[in-house]
Amino acid sequence: MQHVKELSAKLEQKRGFSLKMLVGLDGFVDEIVHLVDKRQDFASFSRIRTIGEYGERMSKAAGLSTNVEMVTVQTKLGGNGPILSNALLEYGVRLSYVGALGVPDIHPVFRPMAEKAEVVYSLCDAGHTDAMEFEDGKIMLGKHACLSCLTWDVFKKGMGGAEKIAELVAECQLFGMENWTMLPHMSEIWQGIIDEVFPLLPEKAEKPLAFFDLADPEKRTKEDISRAMKLIGGFEKKFRTILGLNEKEVYEIADVLGVEYAKGDLQAVVMAVYGALGIYCLMVHPVRSACCAIGGEYFYTDGPFCQKPVLTTGAGDNLNAGFCLAQALGLDPLASLTLGVCTSGYYVRNAKSPTFDQVITFAKDWSEGRV
Repeated sequence: MQHVKELSAKLEQKRGFSLKMLVGLDGFVDEIVHLVDKRQDFASFSRIRTIGEYGERMSKAAGLSTNVEMVTVQTKLGGNGPILSNALLEYGVRLSYVGALGVPDIHPVFRPMAEKAEVVYSLCDAGHTDAMEFEDGKIMLGKHACLSCLTWDVFKKGMGGAEKIAELVAECQLFGMENWTMLPHMSEIWQGIIDEVFPLLPEKAEKPLAFFDLADPEKRTKEDISRAMKLIGGFEKKFRTILGLNEKEVYEIADVLGVEYAKGDLQAVVMAVYGALGIYCLMVHPVRSACCAIGGEYFYTDGPFCQKPVLTTGAGDNLNAGFCLAQALGLDPLASLTLGVCTSGYYVRNAKSPTFDQVITFAKDWSEGRV
């Protein structure tokens, strides 16, 4: 736990930081729901606790039918971009957002985030997700149709043209375009940025960071995923590119890329995918840990696992926020992973993202066995 103890001191030295970031592109209204197992009365019920229990109930309904009651426990901002951004704003980052937050008016769930952001470009209506929470994971049921209108032309026009995009990006230490899977035209947007914005960006002694999160690409074709990987690699020309994946996703990407690895060996698959992509950093977050490859080396940390989380939807995005902040602050890879798991660990216990002070306290408590 020495690296956890050291994180607090490293963060104390970074107080008063000033970082600018531009993030997009999705936006969802998330309804966090619990599923009723047995209802005692109008006000009380027992939950379906695990995905396995839910699966059993669904299997028994095959050839028949069934009814499952959903109880909304919270309605909140959702989407990889907004949750990532909300966490970064809590940390004090000067952040601008572009994405699907509602038109002509921003949806109420995004207004607190929008009020804290420096600039917001809302280009279309938000999607909707019923996030079924279980003790061992979550199932996300999404409605994404409104996101199909987010094309390169809409993106470029909504932000004031390629020159304005370049101006905004040039001011930032990190640029992130999240949720490739659910945005059907994201690859075209990335291609447009490479073709039209890159020539307008100044050369910098140290390239800024670009962060990408695919958001469960299983439903996309192998050809689509392969093209996306090449485009992400193309961002290395102007950025130090970070791709964040969960454990399921890294094996899917490995299969698409055709790399060889030992089954069940996380380090082997991470290093194989990292080598094939040719990017600055590949970061992977299983449920109980996090790891990354940077500079040809592999780094790993366990996380502060929570047996009964209050909220898991958005945990990965909070981990990404902590990792991205640490990287933007110039922290080393292990410290970056540690800030990531601390950010996520705080979030799942408190159903909200931590402030800078709160994550320092959380890291101290974890290192001293109080978490």
